Amino acid sequence: MERIAQERGWKSVNGGDVFRSEASRRELSVEDFSRLCKEDLDVDRSLDTMLKDLLLSESGPEILESRLVGWWAHSLEIDCLRVWISVSVEERARRIMEREGLDYDTALSASRQRNQDDMLRYRTLYGIDLDDMTPYNMIVEADSIDADQVFNLVNSRIGA
Repeated sequence: MERIAQERGWKSVNGGDVFRSEASRRELSVEDFSRLCKEDLDVDRSLDTMLKDLLLSESGPEILESRLVGWWAHSLEIDCLRVWISVSVEERARRIMEREGLDYDTALSASRQRNQDDMLRYRTLYGIDLDDMTPYNMIVEADSIDADQVFNLVNSRIGA
């Protein structure tokens, strides 16, 4: 989505970057920070509140990426494109491996654990099942396509 923001001159905030930045600020790994969020739901709520406030702000970014933003936009009846980019746990691990320099097995284990933690946390906090794609009006299966292809699909859906 960063490319769409650049091409269109839009502002963008990535919830994953916010999460990783907060983990780094606290001198924690992403996995340790995820565990902290699971143990102290107020930590997670504070990050979610910040992202939700951006969604509702008149001066907020045109693009907001987060595992929950589609849910929030749907429940608040915000008329917008709500995109879910889906990849298998194996592909997610490969991308984490490349981004963070981990070996594949470590990335796969961490990805599975984080997904389980997130599923439980979002169900507990908000009653959300992350496997339910109802809030999304565009789902892109991205295991076998590259970033340019994802860009082209989403950008064409946005239109002129």
